[in-house]
Amino acid sequence: MEANCNMINMDDTCELVANNNVGFPTDAANNGIHKPSLLGANKTTLGHHVARRLVEIGIKDVFTVPGDFNLILLDYLVAEPELNLIGCCNELNAGYAADGYARYKGVGACVVTYNVGGLSILNAIAGAYCEDLPIICIVGGPNSNDYGSNKILHHSIGLPDYTQELCCFQPVTCHQVVVNNLDDAHERIDTAIATALRESKPVYISIACNLSAIPHHSFIDQPLPFYLTPKLTSERCLEIAVEITSEFLNKAVKPVMVGGPRLRMAKASDAFMEMVDASGYAFAMLPTAKGMVEESHPNFLGTYWGPASTPFCAEIVESADAYLFAGPIFNDIVSFGFTLPIKKDKAIMVLPNRVMIGNGPNIGCVSMKSFFEALAKRLKRNTTAFDNYQRIHVPDGLPIHPNPNEALRVNVLFRHIQNMLSSHTTVIAETGDTWFTCQKLKLPQGCGYEFQMQYGSIGWSVGATLGYAQAAPHKRVIACIGDGSFQMTVQEVSTMLRCEQNGIIFLINNGGYTTEVEIHDGPYNVIKNWDYAGLVERIDNGEGKCWTAKVHCEEELTEAIETAMESKKNSLCFIEVIVHKDDTSKELLQLGCIFAAFNSRPPKDH
Repeated sequence: MEANCNMINMDDTCELVANNNVGFPTDAANNGIHKPSLLGANKTTLGHHVARRLVEIGIKDVFTVPGDFNLILLDYLVAEPELNLIGCCNELNAGYAADGYARYKGVGACVVTYNVGGLSILNAIAGAYCEDLPIICIVGGPNSNDYGSNKILHHSIGLPDYTQELCCFQPVTCHQVVVNNLDDAHERIDTAIATALRESKPVYISIACNLSAIPHHSFIDQPLPFYLTPKLTSERCLEIAVEITSEFLNKAVKPVMVGGPRLRMAKASDAFMEMVDASGYAFAMLPTAKGMVEESHPNFLGTYWGPASTPFCAEIVESADAYLFAGPIFNDIVSFGFTLPIKKDKAIMVLPNRVMIGNGPNIGCVSMKSFFEALAKRLKRNTTAFDNYQRIHVPDGLPIHPNPNEALRVNVLFRHIQNMLSSHTTVIAETGDTWFTCQKLKLPQGCGYEFQMQYGSIGWSVGATLGYAQAAPHKRVIACIGDGSFQMTVQEVSTMLRCEQNGIIFLINNGGYTTEVEIHDGPYNVIKNWDYAGLVERIDNGEGKCWTAKVHCEEELTEAIETAMESKKNSLCFIEVIVHKDDTSKELLQLGCIFAAFNSRPPKDH
């Protein structure tokens, strides 16, 4: 599980304190922009309060696009010495960057302008909501005097009602506030930030454009620490849940455990692994939980994904007489069209604050982390399922070694990417066939892994790569992106270069939307081919901050990787990989057939 150095642990402390390890950014760290001092400005203002609160919760970088409604607030964020403002090419990418940043730091922030910015970033915030990521999404709103005035403003949809943006954010954020009055601004902003951290979801804060620079008695020079109300665990409910679950698992002959994506939200990955160590159980992960469990552990089976599972993993999980799922979400992709043969009477489902035991009770007010810590002490050691796995397991085969100048195959590409991984790298996998190919990578201990399988917004990975790399400069990000996805959000490579990042982007050029082709083919799945490596060179514009290559065979790939890892290790490296349009994983072929059938079901009355 990736270390998270700035995440506030709700179980250990409720107090938010300033991060004393955050240094003052230099001009280079601030993208070459000189910070206005504002030193003579009154520090008892809303703008100063927002800036200090972001620093307090561990944020060093804020992703933004300027607009006339947020400019004064941006002045205060720029003037805060412990914040670095990163201007993005568009609001959607700023949201994706905040998403990537939150995956490492534990919280992210973005600032955009009213309506045209807010509605543009909305898709990224929806994805963060699905992935349980706390993001502070701040929007510069209309002047406080205009609320209720019946005036029609620019950036609106031509109506005097200013609530359209708020209404759109309500389904994809856990808390929303519109700050158009200084009297309660302090409380409303603090409540929103605290709610984002407690619920591990995005929040929406709209701040009237004329309020940021106005002093108010509720704001002080150094904001007082504020407190989060923790989600409480009932000791009695915890005792009952542990008692029933331990009895359920201890009487099983071959129990197994499976990690799910809400391990992140519950901050329970370490507790899950402690339970594995204590019990000796074989364990697997759902595909959406890759990177959240320790794949180097000897009892790790691989990915449980129905027919797309790691070889011999599904056989062990599905033949178990008891299975514990930690934080699962069984959507149509994870369940392969809802075909997983999981039996309710054998299953214990552990959610972030609830335990569901087979056909037995459903027990609330129980935190997943506390539950695992207590359960680990009550489980009898049982290695039967893992012993069975060792009996039937046959080591993975390797791709056939191609001829020196043979056209490159995707499975050969990922064999080489596997050899690049270490505790100093993080893989970011774009939506599409890279879901399946990257899923097969074996992550060394400490190697990060991020993707967006629940929401599946293509183009997400470009902004997320920017945000993650900014949050974890000591990590080298390796992003695997398809050509169709890259065309959606390519502009943010510009920001990576401006921030002098050194990630490695593998652009997999197969001439179209391969995932859609396998579900339902048509002329709309073909896209205009670009000279992707040449385009990135043009974006760099001769500044020498990137290195690019275009490879067609394994020999060229080997040379490119060696250059990226050695002589160009401090540069952004972009490797365009030319592959055949039909070179896909077997898992995509399987899922494509299932989705085609699932999507084409006739109405029930036909």
